[in-house]
Amino acid sequence: MSSCSKRCLVLLEKCMNMNQLKQAHAQIFTSGLDTNTFALSRLLAFCSHPHQGSLTYACRVFEHIHHPTLCIYNTIIKTFLLNERFYGTLHVFTKMVHNGLSPDNYTIPYVLKACAALQSCSLGKMVHGYASKLGLVFDIFVGNSLMATYSACGDVVAARHVFDEIPSLSAVSWSVMISGYAKVGDVDLARLFFDEASQKDRGIWGAMISGYVQNSCFKEGLYLFRLLQLTDVVPDESIFVSILSACAHLAALDVGIWIHRYLNRAMVPFSMRLRTSLLDMYAKCGNLELAKRLFDLMPEKDIVCWNAMISGLAMHGEGTGALKLFSVMEKAGIRPDAITFIAVFTACSYSGMAYEGLQLLHKMCSVYKIEPKSEHYGCIVDLLSRTGHFEEAMVMIRRISSSWNGSEETLAWRAFLSACCNYGQAQLAEHAAGRLLRFENHSGVYVLLSNLYAASGKHSDARRVRDVMRNKGVDKAPGCSSVEIDGVVNEFIAGEESHPQMEEIHSVLEKMHMQLD
Repeated sequence: MSSCSKRCLVLLEKCMNMNQLKQAHAQIFTSGLDTNTFALSRLLAFCSHPHQGSLTYACRVFEHIHHPTLCIYNTIIKTFLLNERFYGTLHVFTKMVHNGLSPDNYTIPYVLKACAALQSCSLGKMVHGYASKLGLVFDIFVGNSLMATYSACGDVVAARHVFDEIPSLSAVSWSVMISGYAKVGDVDLARLFFDEASQKDRGIWGAMISGYVQNSCFKEGLYLFRLLQLTDVVPDESIFVSILSACAHLAALDVGIWIHRYLNRAMVPFSMRLRTSLLDMYAKCGNLELAKRLFDLMPEKDIVCWNAMISGLAMHGEGTGALKLFSVMEKAGIRPDAITFIAVFTACSYSGMAYEGLQLLHKMCSVYKIEPKSEHYGCIVDLLSRTGHFEEAMVMIRRISSSWNGSEETLAWRAFLSACCNYGQAQLAEHAAGRLLRFENHSGVYVLLSNLYAASGKHSDARRVRDVMRNKGVDKAPGCSSVEIDGVVNEFIAGEESHPQMEEIHSVLEKMHMQLD
């Protein structure tokens, strides 16, 4: 290779933006390297960067390559994949096969990732069949990608079949299966896989902890995190994010504070994602001031961060503050998304601001062109019901119910029923209860109605509702509360006596009753 050609390749490797790449491309062309596979693949590789590169430019370069090699095809397929052009990924793959080139263990995983992103199990099976003909399914990279694709589509049975066929499993194989079972809600099988993994790396621990948290098994997630601390495995950002989410849902403030201090001591880099998780944890655990301080100190804020802070203000009843922050966000040039509007609608609902909520709904549709989903309409129904606008709420439900599924309509009628009971609207409550009982035979419906009748002095009606509940075999779920002491979450269920300190607890309660008397 001539010195001029070497300089061109060095120049190509040093490119920092598309303008520099175009200059390097011109040098490559004039130096006669326009048919050099390595130079062209490096050129396409730079274009694959979603932010620095250009898919359009990559396509132009690729179109002028007369006989693309497998390496070139792999690079352009990866370029489409990284730019989230998943159908384009599949199109180039198909073109490659038609041109007589056989994919390798780099090609197939790229294509399977596109199938997973599209959640197309049928396309994944076609690629699986093609890989089987080529004898690639026993390759660990291909096998792991197949499992990930089937898991993304919810077909853990097919994923397990691939898992059983791989001759030499890796830690990634175990992590994928754990995540796959967790995704479909089977945390027990996920835990079996976790326990069977002989060598548990950070990915395996993270998959199981995340699986617990995603399935609302927050106490189990915290317990597993404590077991992780007894090993030599150092938690990564994803694990901390999962645990902070568990703390937020359990209101385990002490554990959340410990994690915050641990991160500071270990000098773990605070990414925006990690800062947002801490902010969300403090807000949900009741320390809104600290959440505000974290928010104000963040050097950069993305839409997820703004949403977390607005939601935090909303749940603390600071509706005016939430709307002010929403306005600040707009002025900062941050475009709200669908989740932002759920947060501000909730803020309006908790603070009784019906007019403001309806104005925001109008802005959402007309200014930001965001199509309201069932969650948004559910929030508006809740808002109207809480503020006593029952007729408007019923009109909203009737107008939208045709596009809702059963669970979505159930949530709307629950909100309506709860508000009717709070306002003593017995007739409307009966109507809402009747609608709800078409979808579910839940004890909460009967309890709300019974309590409403009892509060209104209609004791015979209250007894009648309880009798219906008893005759239908509907059991009332026992009340449950939890309290965190020294980093341990203690849960109490009405009527149970299993807590190891139950005698001491009753003794203290008796003393409190005596003092109150």
